[in-house]
Amino acid sequence: MSDIISITPLGGIILALLLAQFALERLAAWRNLRAWTDAPPPPFDQTRDLPTHRKGRDYLAARERLGAISSAVHLAALLLFWLLGGFVWLHGVAAASSGPIVVGLLFIGALLAADALLGLPFSLYSTFVIEQRFGFNRSDWRTFVSDRLKGALLGVLLGAPLLSALLAFFLWAGDLAWFYAWAAVIAFSLALQYIAPTWIMPLFNRFEPLADGPLKSRLQALCQRVGFDIAGLFVIDGSKRSSKANAFFTGFGKNRRIALFDTLIEGHDEAELEAVLAHEIGHYKRRHIHKGVAIGIAHTGLMLYLLGLALQSPALFAAFGLESMPVSAGLVFFAILFSPLEMAVGAAFAALSRKHEFEADRFAAQSVEDPGALARALVRLSTENLSHLTPAPLYVILSYSHPPLHARLAAIDAMESHSARSAQAQPPAHVATQGIGDSRA
Repeated sequence: MSDIISITPLGGIILALLLAQFALERLAAWRNLRAWTDAPPPPFDQTRDLPTHRKGRDYLAARERLGAISSAVHLAALLLFWLLGGFVWLHGVAAASSGPIVVGLLFIGALLAADALLGLPFSLYSTFVIEQRFGFNRSDWRTFVSDRLKGALLGVLLGAPLLSALLAFFLWAGDLAWFYAWAAVIAFSLALQYIAPTWIMPLFNRFEPLADGPLKSRLQALCQRVGFDIAGLFVIDGSKRSSKANAFFTGFGKNRRIALFDTLIEGHDEAELEAVLAHEIGHYKRRHIHKGVAIGIAHTGLMLYLLGLALQSPALFAAFGLESMPVSAGLVFFAILFSPLEMAVGAAFAALSRKHEFEADRFAAQSVEDPGALARALVRLSTENLSHLTPAPLYVILSYSHPPLHARLAAIDAMESHSARSAQAQPPAHVATQGIGDSRA
């Protein structure tokens, strides 16, 4: 490699930000582990026994230890590679190829491959040691290897053309390069959202239409009742990899679909499954998908605009030891620079996501005959997944896309109490009232 890199003023700022990010993440994780109570707090003491609660604490501790080691190794590798002139050396190797786009693909591709290889041991340990020890893992070696090979192939087939386009824009499109890049990323993302449910996701999981029967009839009736048209209800073989249960909404237009994990169907009754489906529909009916796409588009545009400015800054390249200003290296350096700052953006997105989850819960509780079914489903999922019942506020702010369980249950309980009071306040049937029809959502 090249000689040891001298720390420039901007390099010192970047180094300090990276260390601060690591310290904040570890502090949040430590406080989150300390927040685990010795026994299940009320009202969970009625639904989670002490052995299960202690098992959940041990599971969290094991995952946090692995996370701390993984983060430390990745940060140390980045700093050593940077300060020992690794970026300068790698760009020199890649520059032996012809053409700036090929050079960029080789430079960035090598860094992504190295990062994937560095993270592989931690992924293996997480899957086949921690998840296995606590009874969650159902994946075998063949599935594990197949997933990573498919992911790498998709990364090349989909990522390389997009990256080539971005490099070309910032190389030759002048001051409007960021705008053309923005348009390309938007088009790519929307196309991916459209084709993912039918072309990409089935490469990893099997999607089968929900079988005819009482459950399907009940769920279809819910869709009709709330005015939700959908291409289909599917069962996904989540048990192929984990015993954890989930459900999700994906796609848009004619390709939108809701998938229920087979583990979810196995562990919940029809009322709970209806409430879970109503929650997923709530995200669409409250336009959370559209809002998320719009915010993502705006965020991407801002980042690409700032990237365009950063690519014109010799100080950024000098901070990593480069005298020249290759676009491919600038993309990487910009990502490193903004990684700590993105924590604040990520926290804002997480806060918005938690707000959306409350709204989806409200929609679900108002759309089913048994609002308590959603609460029962959430409690059961929390117990099955060994979830943290009292997470630390700092950890929630930084990492939780969903509200803590106690907050969701309190909101649902408040809705039920409000509905009960409203029902008691209704006038007798013979008293005339003014209304505009059925008040149910």
